[in-house]
Amino acid sequence: MQGIVIIGSGLAGYTLAKELRKIAPDVALHIITRGDGAFYSKPMLSNALAKGKTASNLATASAEQMAAQLHATVWTHAEVTAIDVHAHTVTARGETLGYAKLVMALGAEPIRPPLEGDGAASVCSVNDLADYARFRERIDHARRIAVIGAGLIGCEFANDLVSAGKEVMVIGPSAAPLDRLLPLQAGQALQAALAAVGVVWRLGVTVQRIDRRGAALALGLSDGGVAEADAVLSAVGLRPNLSLAQAAGIKTHRGIVVDRFLETNAPGVFALGDCAEVEGLVLPFVMPIMHAARALAQTLAGTHTAVAYPAMPVVVKTPAHAVVAAPPPQGSEGQWDVKVEEKGVRALCRDAHGKLLGFALTGTAAADKQGLLKELPPWLE
Repeated sequence: MQGIVIIGSGLAGYTLAKELRKIAPDVALHIITRGDGAFYSKPMLSNALAKGKTASNLATASAEQMAAQLHATVWTHAEVTAIDVHAHTVTARGETLGYAKLVMALGAEPIRPPLEGDGAASVCSVNDLADYARFRERIDHARRIAVIGAGLIGCEFANDLVSAGKEVMVIGPSAAPLDRLLPLQAGQALQAALAAVGVVWRLGVTVQRIDRRGAALALGLSDGGVAEADAVLSAVGLRPNLSLAQAAGIKTHRGIVVDRFLETNAPGVFALGDCAEVEGLVLPFVMPIMHAARALAQTLAGTHTAVAYPAMPVVVKTPAHAVVAAPPPQGSEGQWDVKVEEKGVRALCRDAHGKLLGFALTGTAAADKQGLLKELPPWLE
């Protein structure tokens, strides 16, 4: 009997499988992954170094243990090469597997900045356990680390690296870090706090080339400057994995386009997690994945359940300076009221009627999160 096939063993894929097993203990379940299928918490990758965590430390269950726990088959090191939405089959490792329902939990890949120079190939990015293992090996004897990208992942890694005793420089084109999440003054507060613990900032510039200079790397910047490092981490953002869906004729835009039930334009085919676009929203964060997985599990078990997103603040893992941000809902219009306090920034976004739409809190102001959260509108009702 054909069952449910999940492509992907990341947080989205495994969370869906766990939620499904709570309500459908007997349905046939197959998980296909191009990795080793180990379960781990991906958000921990950006703050594991200072805690002395290795890749093996971060994995809490093997593929075999997950298969036993979920009463599922887990295909490891199996790249899905084709989806036939008419025959209801997927092809991996040269084998064809039929499905009653298919879920694409394909995740996202790091964006690779276009770089010239003979050192460009040595740039690391960290998006999974295998990446983290390679990164740990690369920086084991490195003293100076350059981080390309001043967004959420870049800031978290910068804090973690400097806490582990590395000399860290963050390079990015924005005027302040986290410019997509925070008003300028809030980003500047985080910048100052990380500078106080040793992070060096080169903002308003991009890296154009990386050349080998003996054992070191020379980063050529857009302003003509040069920065030196022993290792380089790229953290410029993620791009949803769309090629498999596109090859199958499934509609994509910024992500794989799904309805409120997380179903694509191909009947019986769903998408979840970093690769999915729901009502124009692509949300590569933990809380949206958890809400979507619970709703989709119900739908797959026979109770059609639309996903709903409450307001979901993003907590940035920067111990040097607490940051929590709840961006205003997409399409809303409001004005920011920013107050710079002695040990933090409190920024509130309100509409013309004074209704709270979003907030950005840093430092000691982050303690106000729970009280303000009650006033926020949902992201998707």
